[in-house]
Amino acid sequence: MRRLLLVPTLLAVACSGPLPEGAKPSDPPTVAAIDGKRSDCGLPEDQIGTFVSVPEGSVEIGANAMYPEEQPARTVHIAALSMQAHEVTNAQFERFVAATGYVTDAERSSASGDPAGGSALFVMPEPADGMGGWTLKRGATWKTPGGPGTSLVRRMHDPVVHVSLGDAQAYAAWAGGRLPSEEEWEYAATSGLADPADRLSGAMDKDGKPIANFWQGIFPVKNEATDGFAGAAPVGCFPASKLGLYDMIGNVWEWTSTPYAPGRNTIKGGSYLCAENFCARYRSASRQGQDVDFSSNHIGFRVVKDMTPN
Repeated sequence: MRRLLLVPTLLAVACSGPLPEGAKPSDPPTVAAIDGKRSDCGLPEDQIGTFVSVPEGSVEIGANAMYPEEQPARTVHIAALSMQAHEVTNAQFERFVAATGYVTDAERSSASGDPAGGSALFVMPEPADGMGGWTLKRGATWKTPGGPGTSLVRRMHDPVVHVSLGDAQAYAAWAGGRLPSEEEWEYAATSGLADPADRLSGAMDKDGKPIANFWQGIFPVKNEATDGFAGAAPVGCFPASKLGLYDMIGNVWEWTSTPYAPGRNTIKGGSYLCAENFCARYRSASRQGQDVDFSSNHIGFRVVKDMTPN
């Protein structure tokens, strides 16, 4: 992993810009949390790894753009495909590693002598001293997502994180699929919205209540977690889209196969670190460029498969 320019890169990935008018405060959580997350949700074991059919169709990309990088508006046609209903989980990635012996970029970087080795980790600032925020942490990997001393206990159905583009591509190939293109991802996300005319309808309902995992409160100093989570959620804790896809909006950003700029690929969907005061990227149309060898604790991915012609 090459040296990371943490301040501009991480602030950009965390999202930027205010939420449009119309967003409303959410109801407080009613479910007790364990380690900053609800304990009553997630897909049952027999639904992990399922795929849903995304029918052939068209989507207008760049419509009602909020940021320059979302333009120009254009209509693209998408062939039918099959998409994993949820983000790839730690349990799925663990099986891949057990079968192949794969070592991620973050693991190699952490074990190297590079003084900039490690993976990006967001830590809530301490109230007493304000210390926290983004750091490049040696030993932050997919199996120690919070850094050295952490584990996957109670996180096996969380989306795998601290994975680079290459790591995601390696898993997808092993699983018999590939990463979606940006256009495929956006088409699937937009087609599943409760109200396609309202691009925020994937994040909150008509009353402003969160239906996706994003930050409520003032980023980065106050996380009210009114959606039930202070970090990543197990897959399937929020309602599925009309297509049966979970967490297309929020939770963790997702790698796509589409280049953004030299050495960078497009990530989609926003994450649990996107806040009203610092983000409007929990929308299907939002996009962000990210270094291909970069990893962090809020970037994951999902897999698609091409439909076999009859």
